[in-house]
Amino acid sequence: MTVAEIVEKHGNHRENLLSILHAIQDAAPDRCLHRDALDELSELMKIALSDLVGTATFYSMFSLTPRGRHIIRLCESPPCYVLGSDNILEALRERLSIGIGETTPDGLFTLEHTSCLGACGVAPVMSIDDEVYGNLTAEKVNAIIDRIVDDHITAAAARKAD
Repeated sequence: MTVAEIVEKHGNHRENLLSILHAIQDAAPDRCLHRDALDELSELMKIALSDLVGTATFYSMFSLTPRGRHIIRLCESPPCYVLGSDNILEALRERLSIGIGETTPDGLFTLEHTSCLGACGVAPVMSIDDEVYGNLTAEKVNAIIDRIVDDHITAAAARKAD
């Protein structure tokens, strides 16, 4: 979907900007907001490029740099920290061989911190894309990553067979 199609779908009104930015980012194969897309959006919506970049950099859900197919966000709130999010971070680092802000060499995962996922009752928590996982342990993290990798391999094999 092009930037113009996204703006048309959501409506060319400033109050729709966050939805439009999400849609543009989701449409990019590397899950980021590219300069050319922001330039086009600036022209279409008559919003200064600096305002668009300011908005995109204010919210942690947006990125101006390429990211992996799946975005892992580990909660760093006090409840998650107290209940072991540092152990979960270590498990993710060991499993994926990346740190916060990095993407796996295969482009499948990017690891990020987030301030809160609103699931303190099941801390420690992380989200992968739009799904939240709670009561995490290193074993649960590895099982979740295994399932996503398996799903990715299965989907790739199905595309290749077509």
